[in-house]
Amino acid sequence: MATETETGTGLSGHVRGVTVTTLACLGGVVAAVAAGAIVGTGAEAAADTRVLAFLVAAIAGQYPVLKAIGVDISDFGAKDHLYVAFMTFTLWFIAFTILLTTGAAL
Repeated sequence: MATETETGTGLSGHVRGVTVTTLACLGGVVAAVAAGAIVGTGAEAAADTRVLAFLVAAIAGQYPVLKAIGVDISDFGAKDHLYVAFMTFTLWFIAFTILLTTGAAL
């Protein structure tokens, strides 16, 4: 039934999915802005591998936040973990590319 909630979490399947997707997308954008602010947005920043640390930190940092929000991450499978990593990477890549292309000063 669509109105049932997951056991113990209080989140329906739809709300859980929207929460995970939203946090993954926002995590990617925040990682891109942080990388742009610290590493820079010049031509040399495009080849700097330190920006990947922000991406990895954003992916790893989402799990405690999801747990605090009430999403049961213990039942995440490989597909769920890949989804979180892919969505975070995609939004990070798009946002960081825009920052690099425009040369925005942060």
